[in-house]
Formats: sequence, C-alpha cells, structure tokens
Amino acid sequence: MGRLFGTDGVRGVANTELTPELAFKIGQAGAYVLTEEAHARPKIIIGKDTRISGDMLEAALIAGICSTGAQAVSLGVIPTPAIAYLTVKYGADAGIVISASHNPSEYNGIKYFNRSGYKLRDEIEERIEKIILDGIEKVPAVSGDKVGRWTGETHAPDDYVDFAKKTIDINLKGMKIAVDCANGASSVTAPRALNELGAEVLVINDKPDGVNINLGCGSTHMEGLMKFTAESGADIGLAFDGDADRVLISDENGNYIDGDQIMAVCALRLMEEEKLSNNTLVATVMSNSALSIMTEKNGIKMLRTKVGDRYVLEEMLKGGYTIGGEQSGHVIFLNHNTTGDGLITALQFISAMRKTGRKASDLASVVKALPQVLVNAKAGNDKKNTYLDHEEIRNEIRSLEDSLEGKGRVLIRVSGTEPLVRVMLEGEDIEYLNKRARALAELIETKLG
Repeated sequence: MGRLFGTDGVRGVANTELTPELAFKIGQAGAYVLTEEAHARPKIIIGKDTRISGDMLEAALIAGICSTGAQAVSLGVIPTPAIAYLTVKYGADAGIVISASHNPSEYNGIKYFNRSGYKLRDEIEERIEKIILDGIEKVPAVSGDKVGRWTGETHAPDDYVDFAKKTIDINLKGMKIAVDCANGASSVTAPRALNELGAEVLVINDKPDGVNINLGCGSTHMEGLMKFTAESGADIGLAFDGDADRVLISDENGNYIDGDQIMAVCALRLMEEEKLSNNTLVATVMSNSALSIMTEKNGIKMLRTKVGDRYVLEEMLKGGYTIGGEQSGHVIFLNHNTTGDGLITALQFISAMRKTGRKASDLASVVKALPQVLVNAKAGNDKKNTYLDHEEIRNEIRSLEDSLEGKGRVLIRVSGTEPLVRVMLEGEDIEYLNKRARALAELIETKLG
C-alpha cells in the first residue's frame, strides 16, 4: 500500500486525517494526472454517500479540480458502482467517489476511477502521491477563462437505475423483497429499481441523517434485516453497505447468505446459460473451502487471489473471466460493470430465483460452509513478516495441516496496517479449531511479540 492510497483509495477520519486541505490536493493532483490526454476541457464527475463530511470534502475536491482548468460535475448522493458506470456513459475523463464504504460515519474516503471506469493502477496512485507529498511535479496554475467550472447533474440516479434494470431480462412481479439501505447511497437507487421491475419492496434504514450510515444496519449488521425478512414474509432480503458496492442476503427464513453462496449461485446460473467465461470463478483466499468443493463438483475452475477486490479484478481482467468476488458480498460481474455492484449482484441472484423457481434458501444450500476460526496474534511491525523464519512456527503449521487431513485448511495472513498476524483455521470440528488456532497464535506472539 502507498503512503496515501490504501487498497481502496484514501481513507481516514474526516477533518482530522482526511482534511479539506488534503482533499484539495487530491482533487488537484488527480485532475492533473488523469486528464493529461483530454483533447478539450477535461471533465471529472463526483459522487458521494450520505456522510455528513461529504459536502465539506466535495467542496475541497471541486476547488482542486477547477484550479487545474478541469470541469467538476457533481452527481450528489449515488452508489460507488454508479460512478464507475457513469464515468464512461458521460464521457468523463475520471470519476471520484467520496465514501468510506462500510466504515462508521466519522470516517470518509476518496477514490478515483479512470475514464474506462476502473480503479487506478498502483503506478498512477503512486504518481499522484508523489505530486502531493514530494512535489516531484508542479501542477500548472491556470487563470482567467481557463479556470474550471462546477456544474450539477440531477439525472444520474435515473441513468444508473435504468442501466441496472437492463442487466436482467425478467420482471419481478409477485415478489416481495426486503431491503436494508444502511442509511447510505442505495437509498436513492435500490428500492426504486426493484419497484420499477415490479416487486413489492419493503424498506428499512433508508432515512440517512449524515451520521447514521452503517450504524447497526446494512451488510455489516445483518440481524435486523434477517428478522425483518422472516417476519414480513418477504421472499428475500437485501442488505447493502454504505456506498452500495456490496450486498449480503437473507433468505426467506431469515438465514444469512454470504458472498461465497451468492457467487456460487450466480456462477452456476452463468454456466447453465453458457456465459461463464472459461468456466472460471475468481475468489480470494478468505473464501470458504466449501466454495471450492462446490465448484470442483460442478466442473467450475476456482482461482484464489489475495484479499481485496482490486486483486480479484486484476485476475479477472488477466484471464477474461466473467465473475469474481469476496465473501463480504463484493462481487464483480465484468459483463455488466467494472467494479463490485451491490444492486447488480442482488438482481443476478434474484434472477436465478425467478428462472429456476427455487427459493433463496434452496439455491444457497449449494454451499454448506465449513466452520472458520480467526484469531489475531500480536506481533511487532518489524517482525510480523518473519513468522516463517521460526522453525517451531513452521512445524506447528505443518502439524495443523496434516491433522485436518484435507478436510480444512490453515491460512496465515499478515495485517497490512496493524501489528498483527491473523491465524485462520477451517475444518469440521469447531472446538478443535478454536483450541489449535489459539495455540498457534500464542506461539506466534511468543516468538514475534
């Protein structure tokens, strides 16, 4: 990760870590780098979620953009994937999202999409960082009639909803769908799209006030939606996160359906329709082994990447694959959008329900997850990457792998931001997994703490 940009843009506590001054510089440097190839006056579109700090950061970004001579176009509150799509549709040179996704309201973030709707490559982010932090390039100042202007665009939600509806070829008449908008950006798009497709939509947490985004609701707090779905007699419940790039699902009985199950259902449907490119699904190392068991059983090749949607996307682009994603519900359908899209993911799952005539619970049962245990071991930042240098740790990991006899796995991950080594075990016996995971974590702390 870079000095400013993490795996998903620049993030921090608004007005403390992510200040208006920094936002101005990100707008200015990003506009300069991303509009170099523009033949006319460059255009950058901006969207945001419902956080109270969004207006403040947007104003600073606009000032930075306009100072380079580029035009800033505000789309207002809108999901992250809408910006990816609309950057291309509107012929913009770049798109910006102001959001901290599933994080609490005091956090915010800024991320760019290039003119093709993809998140920026590492080298582009590094160049922007060096301009801001090191002053390696001076952003030219413009004046007079060359200064950029700000405008607004009120039809963006309409255009995105119309696009999302066209990703399925059926209507949803007769369906009852519960939706948890997380008091976030999906409030302006998801209920409307589902209604226009003919569903009866029951909505909760669609009253954002600037500080209640993700607060005890949405995809990070599923309990309320699961209870609401079962009690209301809905066929399915959809829980979005704050910027609506991911979705998790409740079945009709109020049971949790995670990203692995969503990907499994959608990949199988794509294969049946001969739309699953190279019969391949891309997931991360955190996906449950039950997903790989399911794919192997059904003739689907499953590739694993590092944790993070950017790594999933890289693998998909490299191999030309159709679908990939994460257990968190961040799923990419490259035949529809260039990034994870909660609404499109929900529509693909619902389409599978309609076309097969099966309930959500029945479809999701194709993946029966093995129990997982995650224990964090404290380790110094200067030592955490050396855990395999210790023979005792290596021997304990090998012993664990042997004991699982191919019916589970051991995954050790070093935190990129915290002084932690994460120990994840997967298998059939939860008590055994807990005992061995704690023992391994204690050993790592003894050697590296």
